[in-house]
Amino acid sequence: MNASFLAAVAEPGTEGASSNRIVLREFTAPPETETSGLLKIAITGVCGSDWPYYQQLPASRGPLILGHETVGHIDRLGSVARAKWGVKEGDLVALEEYLPCGHCEFCRSGEFRLCDATDWRLGGLRYGATGLKTAPGLWGGFAQYQHLHLNTVFHRVPSGVSPRHAALALPLANGIEWTYLHGGAGPGQTVVIQGPGQQGLSCVVAAREAGAQMIIVTGLSTETDRARLALARRLGAHHTIDIGEQDLLQTVADLTGGTMADLVIDCAAGGTESVTTAMQLARKRGRVILGGQKRRKLPEFDSDMIIARFLTVKGMRGHSYESVELALQLIAGDRHHVTEMSTHMFGLGDTDLALRSLVGEGVEGPVHMTIDPWV
Repeated sequence: MNASFLAAVAEPGTEGASSNRIVLREFTAPPETETSGLLKIAITGVCGSDWPYYQQLPASRGPLILGHETVGHIDRLGSVARAKWGVKEGDLVALEEYLPCGHCEFCRSGEFRLCDATDWRLGGLRYGATGLKTAPGLWGGFAQYQHLHLNTVFHRVPSGVSPRHAALALPLANGIEWTYLHGGAGPGQTVVIQGPGQQGLSCVVAAREAGAQMIIVTGLSTETDRARLALARRLGAHHTIDIGEQDLLQTVADLTGGTMADLVIDCAAGGTESVTTAMQLARKRGRVILGGQKRRKLPEFDSDMIIARFLTVKGMRGHSYESVELALQLIAGDRHHVTEMSTHMFGLGDTDLALRSLVGEGVEGPVHMTIDPWV
């Protein structure tokens, strides 16, 4: 593929983060090598983490192509890459953002998301977070084509699944990872999920699939959260709580007969109050999963509460290979109406609008948005 193609490049502004911008730029495909490939992108999901990436474009990375929830067709393959990947030209695949080394202790144990080679903060490579200055520069999914590194992690998209819905795989995989694989949700249990964003809603689907007896989702007194709480009920939540109008702890106590929750998953972003509340919502011997980044320190924290309640508290990030495979199976069967989470689709020219919609400055009611680079 020698013709030029378009990509939406996030560029640092000259007057701080508020002046960062998205610019459509033309690129040509990098030279073919034996150890790489090229993906013709069908669609890429917009992740909540794309906004902080957009706002924090450090000089060390400079301009970059965002987007890591990428689905596309294999366009070309080098001979070494073909042998390693086990895919062929034309295959529809979903990518993970990680580019693991393959030989460290985390990679060898299947936890490659923890591999230092995937951490851009340590100089590692990651799709959607690596700058143009790192050759060949085409590291992001908000483009028509993307470079495929030899260490790319692929998932075949099941037959009959549209690229738009396949782009739900990574956020839904996070929900499966946090709720089921690490949270241990199961039959007869009560699960409380704080925050009805795409991660919280993915946890609802995972809890329902795991057979949880009672799923409770909390949200704020905003128009956006009210709409998302309604979607949470369609996805399988048994109860939703508007914490601006209802006493959260008392309501959960009433719903559970005073026993509280077996599992609490904090998916709320922003304020730190939900961390303390999560400990209070958990029953004795309960489990707490912290998934929503606050990007600030807790002013005070009563660690004795963890001891007194005999709690298990675990920080979570990302997904495993297994959880992505499970997510694609759920999507293929549209289990629990999961495809309703896909709400908006944009073209490359509206990438900035899609990103700003993540923080309430764009379209109304977004849950999971996608960028179709061919629109």
